[in-house]
Amino acid sequence: MKRAIFLMTLTFLSVSLMGQEKMSLSLQDAKAYAIEHNVTIQNAALDIKNAEASRWQSIASMLPQVSAGVDYSNMMGYKMNLGGMTIAMPPSATMTVSTAIAFTGAQVIAIQLANISKTMADITLQQSEQQITNQVESIYYSILATEESIKLLKQSQESMIRLRDMTLKSVEVGVTEETEAEKLSVQVATMDNSIRSTERVLELAYNSLRLQLAIAPDTEIELTNTLDDLVNLGAITEIMNDEFNIENNYSYKLLKESTDLSKKQISLAGWNYGPTISVAHQYSKKEYFSDEMTMNMTPPNLLAISLKVPIFSSFSNASKVKAAKNSYQKQLNTLENTEEALQLQYNQALFNLSSAMESLATQTDNVNVTQRIFDKTANKYEQGVTSSLELTNASTQLISAQSGYVQSLLDVINAKLALEVILNR
Repeated sequence: MKRAIFLMTLTFLSVSLMGQEKMSLSLQDAKAYAIEHNVTIQNAALDIKNAEASRWQSIASMLPQVSAGVDYSNMMGYKMNLGGMTIAMPPSATMTVSTAIAFTGAQVIAIQLANISKTMADITLQQSEQQITNQVESIYYSILATEESIKLLKQSQESMIRLRDMTLKSVEVGVTEETEAEKLSVQVATMDNSIRSTERVLELAYNSLRLQLAIAPDTEIELTNTLDDLVNLGAITEIMNDEFNIENNYSYKLLKESTDLSKKQISLAGWNYGPTISVAHQYSKKEYFSDEMTMNMTPPNLLAISLKVPIFSSFSNASKVKAAKNSYQKQLNTLENTEEALQLQYNQALFNLSSAMESLATQTDNVNVTQRIFDKTANKYEQGVTSSLELTNASTQLISAQSGYVQSLLDVINAKLALEVILNR
């Protein structure tokens, strides 16, 4: 019985371990995986297919349309009397094949509109890929920075635990007051809370990465890159020297295509004044299911040509053209305003990155200084020269400096990504 329970437990654990996947990802691997599996990108790719389908629908409207049909009629033995002549009306079947084509200038404009829509869908896909990969990169850096923050907190906590334990031994032999040990115990507990809080932030970041990669919530992720591998301040500085070409910006590209779309809408509305030419041909064959004499009045071939020209629409067409022109002017105004806004965003992104770099340099020096202060204060405390209050203050300052350093590093990364989006780099 015990053996059976053991085997069942072992089987259950094996299935559980097999069911839980593990992914080891570099930053480039994470980006590539997101491009392939992210739902937003997949939907953008489907929009391209829909735009292509709409384009072919517009083209098909200018091509011949062919249809075939068979009709059966039975007049239930009725015979027609025509001037003393009896004409039978036996059951019959008629087969028809119809071919029709209609042409108007609006169809040409519709194809041009479909082409622009296809181009916009392509740009949207590229923009979605850029946005998703930037989000993946930002989250990737955030995870690494949070893990580094936890590492620094644990190092500081280990030092405080060592000093607390030393103080407790001094209290036992009556050399140190018990309150000194209590103060350090509170500091250790405070640091433990900070570590747990930061670990929750880390788990939230991992969940955000799982969401972007479209993987199962229980999938374990291992990041193979480190901050030292990825952070190249020299390369980040070089980005600031890149020339800003607004034509490369995806938002500007989309708005420009949208403006062209509005311009074509004017032409489309104008074709309401244009003629419509239609050509149709129908072939018919009627078969009677009787040997009686009858009369076949169905012509085997029929050709029809139609030309329609609108004359008066109670100013409806004129209103449509005017509305299209107004929409186009609005798009031009928006395009001009966007050009100015993107230039301002570029200038602001440069400023933000420069400020973040300066802040990172300051925070780096601050960490080094506060680390030295903490080490000296800890040595003095061990020698009994300083109090636990000064040690606690030094520890708090070190934790604050380490947190500021990690945050400033993330600010640099996010400012770099924001600049890259504007530059489409």
